[in-house]
Order: sequence, then C-alpha cells, then structure tokens
Amino acid sequence: MLPGPTTPFLSLQPLRRVLALVLTVLLSFGLSACAGGQPSQKVLLSALALQIDLTQRSIADALNLSSADGKPQVSRVRVESQQAMAIGGSKGLHLTGRFDWRLPGDPIRVDSAFDLYLQRGERGQSWRLARPSGSSDGANQDWLIDPLPLKGESA
Repeated sequence: MLPGPTTPFLSLQPLRRVLALVLTVLLSFGLSACAGGQPSQKVLLSALALQIDLTQRSIADALNLSSADGKPQVSRVRVESQQAMAIGGSKGLHLTGRFDWRLPGDPIRVDSAFDLYLQRGERGQSWRLARPSGSSDGANQDWLIDPLPLKGESA
C-alpha cells in the first residue's frame, strides 16, 4: 500500500502540538516576568495610607489644628488604570482607581477614588510615594518623594 497525501501531515500533528505547548509555556513565562515590576497589594495599601496621612497633616498644619492620632485604615484597592512614567529621573507608575478607607476611631468606611504616583527604588526592589509639587523651571515636574513605612513602622 502506498502512503496517501495525508500521511506526512498526520506524522507532524503531534510535533505541532508539542511545539504549540512549548511556545505557550514560554509566552506565559515572558508575560509573568513583565508583571514582576508591578507594586503588590501591600505596597498600594501602604502608599494610600501614607498619602492620606500626609494630606491630613498638611491640612491640620495649614489650619493650626492637631492632626488625628493613628493611621488611616485602607482596604479593597481596585486599580482601574496604570501608566509607566519617569518620576524624578527614575522609573515610576501613575495609578488610578478606587479604594475603601476610614479614619482611626471612625466607624464609617468611605469608598474614594485615588490618583497615585509611585517611584521605583534604585535597585527595583522597593517603591516610594511620589507627589507632584509644581515645577521650579516651568518645564519639568518637581516631586516630593516619601519612603513607604516598613512593616510594623508607623507613618
């Protein structure tokens, strides 16, 4: 019996399946490596709590009031968009979304929008809160950079 025209195709089918599986695995590793540069949920919670605390202190100072005791409690962060950008000559991210928070001793939890800037650490292993502060030369954005509190450290 002579081989028909479909025989070479049938012999390549298992090879194609293996090749497709290998390419799928390689592609998934490549995509997960790209996601490694994103801030964790813990970093986002810490950055938002610090941003609220710094804003409260600034308002209290401007009005000659005492600032609230304790750290704000932040939960349920939902990132809606993120954009890579340069912040003060370093890599950074601009994130927007929504989160829940409440002040210490206050039973009411508030759902709020956020606009957050995070600067990547020099070695790429940490994040800092970045806040725009105008432009000293009229061309470039100036930034106030605050380190995020370490675990167990109060802001």
